[in-house]
Amino acid sequence: MCGIVGRINFDNQPVKPAEIKSMCQLVKHRGPDDEGIWVNRQIGLGSRRLSIIDLSPKGRQPLTNETGSIRVVLNGEIYNYSELRKKLINQGHRFYSQTDTETIVHLWEEYGTGCIRWLRGMFAFALWDEKQQVLFLARDRLGKKPLKYYCDDRRLIFASELKAILAIKDIKKEPDCQAIDHYFGMEAVPEPFTGFKQIKKLPAASYLLVKKGKIKISRYWQIKFTPKLTLSFDKLKSEILNRLKESVQLRMVADVEVGAFLSGGIDSSAIVALMSQLGQKKINTFSVGFKNKELSEITYARLVAKKFHTQHQEVILEPTSFNLLPALAKAYEEPYGDPSALPTYLV
Repeated sequence: MCGIVGRINFDNQPVKPAEIKSMCQLVKHRGPDDEGIWVNRQIGLGSRRLSIIDLSPKGRQPLTNETGSIRVVLNGEIYNYSELRKKLINQGHRFYSQTDTETIVHLWEEYGTGCIRWLRGMFAFALWDEKQQVLFLARDRLGKKPLKYYCDDRRLIFASELKAILAIKDIKKEPDCQAIDHYFGMEAVPEPFTGFKQIKKLPAASYLLVKKGKIKISRYWQIKFTPKLTLSFDKLKSEILNRLKESVQLRMVADVEVGAFLSGGIDSSAIVALMSQLGQKKINTFSVGFKNKELSEITYARLVAKKFHTQHQEVILEPTSFNLLPALAKAYEEPYGDPSALPTYLV
């Protein structure tokens, strides 16, 4: 998990580095390893990094191309970056780091807004092209990584979390009654709403393009339910297993230790089993349980951890854990009516 922030002024007034830095500080918990700030006249980008791939200084964000005309900040991970890197090198692009983030820069050079279609991963990123004077924000297909923005006639401000946007003193903080109504109906605030009229979530599978003060939001992917598969039961089992293996293997690529949530249920147990089968030598697993054994699945999690010799850690939910609710409200930023929020936060 990383945090990204930024701002572009439509009236060409210079962005203040101190403002980008203060926004970065408010998402510091998302990226404790490093901070990067870049400001050039009317545009500013900031990053708080949790280092996963390429832990060296070359992996610091914002990352750039060879000439410095393109800058990018990324929250997330590009799973197929190694394959993309080879393709781009064959097309003549030069890389200076081993990070997945740098592939975005060169994909943009090659394909422009079409770069997004090549990416497999969980991501929210912001890219500035100095030559074209274009700001490009994008979010992954299922919206796993957050990206929120505020816009008025003078500027667009964006961040991974609301708190970084709300810190800007002169923005309007008018409540959005429609968003509040959605919460009472759904127990969550659906995108593009946030609870504030002029602050929105960039929808999943969408990008936002800023050029000459004009904003365009486009959807680049839509799930398809056709054509239906007509495979036999045995072939379906094989297909599901192969896809699960590929998905797990892609997510095991890291220059740090890899872990998994383990509830003891079928899905998380299958993921841990596949990690072991794919050769992950040290698997860190994390579970949350309750003192009441009838309500807790932690016994099943222990069986799976023992079976695959994981480095297992457990958290037990106590009555005093409810003292964490204020911290939970700060972390989620929006009302969220799911009772699993507290045990998930503890894990």
